[in-house]
This record gives sequence, structure tokens and C-alpha cells, in this order.
Amino acid sequence: MTLQAARKSPAGSTVDSAKALYGGKSSRRITVHDIAAAKERGEKWPMLTAYDAMTASVFDEAGIPVMLVGDSMGNCHLGYDTTVPVTLDEMAMLSAAVVRGTKRALVVADLPFGSYQEGPAQALRSATRLVKDAGVGAIKLEGGERSHTQIELLVQAGIPVMGHIGLTPQSVNTLGYRVQGRGEEAAQQLLRDAKAVQDAGAFAVVLELVPAELAAEVTRILHIPTIGIGAGAETDAQVLVYTDMVGLTGGRVPRFTKQYADLRRTLGDAAKAFADEVIGGTFPQEEHTFH
Repeated sequence: MTLQAARKSPAGSTVDSAKALYGGKSSRRITVHDIAAAKERGEKWPMLTAYDAMTASVFDEAGIPVMLVGDSMGNCHLGYDTTVPVTLDEMAMLSAAVVRGTKRALVVADLPFGSYQEGPAQALRSATRLVKDAGVGAIKLEGGERSHTQIELLVQAGIPVMGHIGLTPQSVNTLGYRVQGRGEEAAQQLLRDAKAVQDAGAFAVVLELVPAELAAEVTRILHIPTIGIGAGAETDAQVLVYTDMVGLTGGRVPRFTKQYADLRRTLGDAAKAFADEVIGGTFPQEEHTFH
């Protein structure tokens, strides 16, 4: 490996830029094998949510290696109060759009509430639809020990699975929105959940709203990558809901979110400027007109 082909990861390890998930040179689709290799190299990588082809294409061109069609679409795209109402039909339609908008990213789709809780057979039917009809490369489902058999069957059927433990938003009616894993008993349960997800064959696991020290311990113990959201800096990857990240979300946003742009203001200003020109008669002008 030449010096020009190498760079330093945040952890200080050398990463081959030709193989890197973010900024890599390969134009093919990223696979779960690439995700596993990044863990071995000590390479950190970003994941963002996406819900439509246009946004997905922007993120794909920016080099984001993994996109999650999250059931967070319920809150930030479909106008629901929680993720619970999201349907498999909605997930399939928006997942297909994201796949169409990307060329390189691994697209992961959530199994929405009610599409896998009955057991492994239901989970397989739901996941198969997202893989066959929407074309996603992997699915994500919530739960550790309680979802072990679902994950195991999906993996046996050839469907890559990303786990999700800690705060699981589909369980908002029982867990609420609060940090998970605080206290010895809760921490031990989270560790059991993490191991259950790995033992079932998941290729990665999301840790949501977990104390940083516990998330770091999970990351050290597991051989599969951990993806943090409100879980500190020591996880293998980080994910954010893109509408939070670009400042589209109105009102209060989670503490763990960093806003990298203010698109809500930008869009609002553009809409007001358009309206003012229409009302004032300055749009359209000659260059916008056909004869």
C-alpha cells in the first residue's frame, strides 16, 4: 500500500482509501462484508437516514456508505407522532425510492412495528418483501434476546440483518424516550441483548441512547460493528436522522443531534422570496417565458 493510498482513521489506524467505506474508490454496491472489513481495519463510518430518491442521491454522491430507510419516516416524513403507525406498504414504497436514488450505498430498511413481532415466519415474510420488491441490501429490526429467533431465521434465509438495542422507538409506549442501560441490572441486560443479536447472526447493531461507557464496552466485546446514536464516540459508526442533521426538524431536537445546516430556514426564505415575486409581479420574467 502506497502512502498516497493510505490515510489515518480517527483511532489512528491506517486505512486503505481504495477499500474505505467513506471516500472509497469502488463504484459497486457496498455489502455487509465491506462493513465487517471496516471493523477489522478500525475504520469508523457514517450512516444517515433517507426516505426519498432525491435526498438519497445527494448522500450517495457525498459518499455516505450506508443509508437507513428508518421507521423514523413516521415522525419526520409522514407526519405521525411516533414510529408505531408506519406500515410495511409505506416502508416498501420509500425503500424502493431510496434504492433507485443510490448506486453505491448499502440500503438498510427497518421492519416496522407489527411486521415481525408475531415470530420468525412473519419476520421472514416481511423482510422478503423489502428485499424482493424494494431491492434493499439488508433489514433492521429492534430487540435483543426477544428478537433472537427472528434474526436467526432471516440470516439463515440469506437476508442480512442489522440489530437495534437500547432505546427501541417502537416500544415507546412501554419504554418512553429515555436512556437505556443505566444501573447494573439494565447494563447486564443490554450486554445480553448485544450478544444475542451477534449470536443470531446480525452483521451490525445499533445502540440508541446508551451510556457512553456501556456502549464502548459493547463495542469492545462484539466482533460485529456497533452503530451509535446518542451512545458516545467509541462505537464503530454513527447514525443520525437526516432531517435533524440538516436542520429541517422543527422545534426541540434530541441532545445527541448535531445540526450541520439550517435547511428549514433556507427553504422558508426561498418560499417567501418566491411568494413575494409572484405577488409583486416580478416572476415570471421574460427569460422564464415561452413564445
